[in-house]
Amino acid sequence: MRMNVSVPSGEVDLRPLSARSVVLSLLLGAHPPELPVKDLVRLVEPFGVGGSTLRAALSRMVAAGDLRRTDAVYGLSDRLLARQRRQDDAVHPRTRAWSGDWEMVVITATGRGPAERADLRARLTALRLAELREGVWLRPANLGRPLPADLEGVAQTYTARPDLPPEELLGRLWPLDTWAATARSLLAHIAEAHRPADRLTAFAAVVRHLLTDPVLPPELLPPNWPGRTLRAAYADYQREITGSVWRQETDA
Repeated sequence: MRMNVSVPSGEVDLRPLSARSVVLSLLLGAHPPELPVKDLVRLVEPFGVGGSTLRAALSRMVAAGDLRRTDAVYGLSDRLLARQRRQDDAVHPRTRAWSGDWEMVVITATGRGPAERADLRARLTALRLAELREGVWLRPANLGRPLPADLEGVAQTYTARPDLPPEELLGRLWPLDTWAATARSLLAHIAEAHRPADRLTAFAAVVRHLLTDPVLPPELLPPNWPGRTLRAAYADYQREITGSVWRQETDA
C-alpha cells in the first residue's frame, strides 16, 4: 500500500533560496504572473539577490522555458502557468457538498515503461487521489473538478460506495496525523519568521505542503484539522507580496 507523504511528521521541508526560486515564488503568487524587470530588481533585493545575479537568472530561465519575455516584462511560461493553477487550487480548492460517493480510478493499461507509470502516478496524485492498492485509486467525491478525459485510454473510472467505514479507508489512503503535524510545525515556523528571505522560504514550504492536502469533506476531517488555517496564512502572505508590488509601482 502506498500513501502520499510529504515530509516526516512535524518536520518542516525548508529548501535554500536561489535567484530562480525567488523569481518563481514571486511570479507564481502574482496575478497576472508577470512583472517588469525594474520591479523584479526591487522585489528580489530584500531576499539577497542582486541586480546582476537576477539578470543572469532571468536569461537562464527564458532559455530553459521557465519564463517568456516581452520587451522588459517577464512572465511565466505555459508550463509554469499550469503549475500556478495547481498552486492556486491548493490555496483555494474547489469543493462541493459530499453525498457519500467516492471517485475510483482503476488502471487498466499494461506494458507501460517506468517513466509512463511514474507520470501517471504523479497526475493521479495531483488530482488528490490516493492509491488503495496497486492500480486502484480513491478519494471522496467532493471536489468540483472532472477527471481528465484522456484517462480513459489508461484507466476506467467509477463512482463507488465502499463497504468499509470512511474513517478506515482514509487511514489507508493518507497519513493524516503526519500531514497535520507538519502543517502545525509550518504554522509555528512562519509565526517566528520575520526576515523577508525567511518568510519566503517558509511560505514556499507551505505551498508544497498544501499541494498534498487531500481536501477531504468537512465531515471526514479529523478534529482541529489545520488545513484551512494554513491556507489562510498563505493567502495573507500573497496579499502581503501583492501589496509590496503595488506600493513599488505607485512609488515609481
